[in-house]
Amino acid sequence: MTNEINKAGLGRARTRVWSDPVRAVTRILAPAEPKAVPPPGFAGHDAIVDCALYVDGLRQPGEWTPEDALDAARRESKAFVWVGLHEPSQVTMAGIAEAFGLHELAVEDAVNAEQRPKLELFGEINFMVLRTARYVRHTELTENTEVVETGHVMLFIGPEFVISVRHGDACKLSPVRADLERRKELLAQGPWAVAYAITDHVVDLYTDVSDQIETDLDNLENEVFGRHVHGRIQRIYQMKRELVEFKRAVVPLLRPIMQLTESTNRHVPKEVRRFFRDVQDHLVRVAEQVNGYDDLLNSILQARLAQVTVEQNNDMRKIAAWAAIFAVGTFIAGIYGMNFTYMPELGWHYGYPGVLALILVSAIALYRWFRRSGWL
Repeated sequence: MTNEINKAGLGRARTRVWSDPVRAVTRILAPAEPKAVPPPGFAGHDAIVDCALYVDGLRQPGEWTPEDALDAARRESKAFVWVGLHEPSQVTMAGIAEAFGLHELAVEDAVNAEQRPKLELFGEINFMVLRTARYVRHTELTENTEVVETGHVMLFIGPEFVISVRHGDACKLSPVRADLERRKELLAQGPWAVAYAITDHVVDLYTDVSDQIETDLDNLENEVFGRHVHGRIQRIYQMKRELVEFKRAVVPLLRPIMQLTESTNRHVPKEVRRFFRDVQDHLVRVAEQVNGYDDLLNSILQARLAQVTVEQNNDMRKIAAWAAIFAVGTFIAGIYGMNFTYMPELGWHYGYPGVLALILVSAIALYRWFRRSGWL
């Protein structure tokens, strides 16, 4: 009996000896368990700027997490949630996407923020990308001056919610929310009213940037065509680069806005569609201005290049004129430097000062002639 117990104990010991290393190696080689995604309303959610529940155009009191606000909006009629995010991380957007049912491709675009303006439909959720722009004030335009600062605003627009994701500081959305909360009739139209207010604010910033760029172009044009001051080509090229950056934000937005104003769009309420038409009018005007600025800047650049060519030709004419003046003296001195025995006036007492006087008179005559011709 004792032998059987000893054998059993020895067997269990051997089993532990072999199984413990196996479990250890298994833990080392096994893939790490994915970290749990924090819930949308977890404490310390720095990416959430504001989260509010609106019922019939009125903001409901209290502090709301996105998940709780969405549940409350689905229980109420004429209610929706507006969640404002600022540069969220992948983990944060994963939690928001799980709570609101967002498509993974749209979530990826919202995190990376490297998209052109567009409007996409994922089921019942519209995903809209806006490029924001802000004029950077400066005292003088140089080769490295930043004129236009750009950013992104992404909008997830669903039946009971709107999520705004902002990247960069070119467009603040807090004033938009405050102004919209004072317009209860418009806010009662639902999530698309928020989309309109944000889009309208972005286009208004476009208008301000366009007006400021026009002032810079006027100053640049005065420098180029001024009588004494000429702008450097590097400044013109830098302005053109900044204008191209602004143009990339304005022009591609025309198509998404046109899609929102079409009568066949079943997602946008009819009343809100009228407001989007007003935004479209302003955007078209800004796009036309930007295209005009681009043509004007090309003309200024071509004019400056022509001026540089003329200046180089003037320099070459001056060099050629002075070379001709000195060539006369060199020619005369070369003739009398041949040292032949029988040359005219070699024995003349005033030959040397006479030759110097001839060279001086010839140089003065050529100088006056070139001066009258505009070469000097």
